[in-house]
Amino acid sequence: MAETIRTSEKPSNSSSLNPPSRIICHVCQKQFSQYTCPRCNSRYCSLPCYKSHSIRCTESFMRENVVEELRHLQSDDQTKWKMLEILKRFHSEDETEPLDEDVDDSILSDDTIQKILSRGEVNINDLSLEEKKRFQRFLASGELSKMIEPWDPWWLKPAARTICLSKDGAQLIQPMANREDLESDQPSDIPCGPKTPLPSLRMLISTEPSPLLAVHLVDIIYSYCFTLRVYNGDWQSDAVGSAMVVLSISSVLGQAGQPETVQEALCYCLEQTCSPAFRHIGGLQFGLALVDDITNLLSLGSPALICMLCDLQRMIMAAGRELKSEKQRKLRKSETKSKLKLAERKVYFIMCWVHEQPNKALSSLAAIVSAEKSSLMEYGGNKSFSRTEKNAAGNKGKALIEEM
Repeated sequence: MAETIRTSEKPSNSSSLNPPSRIICHVCQKQFSQYTCPRCNSRYCSLPCYKSHSIRCTESFMRENVVEELRHLQSDDQTKWKMLEILKRFHSEDETEPLDEDVDDSILSDDTIQKILSRGEVNINDLSLEEKKRFQRFLASGELSKMIEPWDPWWLKPAARTICLSKDGAQLIQPMANREDLESDQPSDIPCGPKTPLPSLRMLISTEPSPLLAVHLVDIIYSYCFTLRVYNGDWQSDAVGSAMVVLSISSVLGQAGQPETVQEALCYCLEQTCSPAFRHIGGLQFGLALVDDITNLLSLGSPALICMLCDLQRMIMAAGRELKSEKQRKLRKSETKSKLKLAERKVYFIMCWVHEQPNKALSSLAAIVSAEKSSLMEYGGNKSFSRTEKNAAGNKGKALIEEM
């Protein structure tokens, strides 16, 4: 059991018969110890003594600590970057630099490193100006992209083909035997379906639903897949930013658009993907890969689509809650909240519509999307999709939707 460390800064209740505990540093044997190594329980007084007491202990502790934190904590991007930088610095320092207590050219200061060692929270404001510059240079070098594990979309996993919902579209109750599997799931696993039954379309509208809802579904799926791939599957880290990306890509949700053909919907989404705001992500090739994501999701049937739309609805609702706590201009904040509310209603309506569609119709829509991709690759090799090109093939796409 670790011994209690007392310093002269705080009053002590000890008497002459019970003096306070003052342990000498095990490394320098000169100063009173203030810290304890979490691995070997060796007492030390400062960071130089910690570094010199055991190189193996220092390196292994930092590596295990950082990897464990990155694995279990859902931290924001800035926290992940800092933790990765600490791991890289300690690894390279032990391999290439000799131990020298008088020279310290590390990226982080002694106080910041000591705070991390004591499991304290560190943010970008804790760094000095020089530390921030070094940190930014490290980000610009692109080394972080090699350390971040690529995200596997949940709709490409085998489990996505076995999604089961109740007849009314609600999430099934998970048996007790599978509860351990649920606890071990990662955030990127299959999203949950609705908690409550989905109402019939007759309860929402008094007329027949528009035949263009299939086209609107293609637009919405594209924006969802785009956003999740951009955020590496973790939209929870920035719900507002994720929702804004969805509204920027989707004509239906963001611009109140009414595309009439699959090709028109795809062309708009590809235009946004190749726009100056997003083309650095991957441009046309990235956009065409997202069309394959649409085909895969449609091929999975209505249960997977309902889970996807439910996840998108949760994203938009979370963005609305976060927006309330943010400080923005009142007019701009009101406009954004209105867009999010309207988008959430559209997603819910599409979800109810998908619930009533047979899987055969969704498979036919997947075939149409696949055919339109082939057509786009033939004459859309450049990065621009003009209105004239979209309208030229509009009749063909419209006939396919009407036939389905």
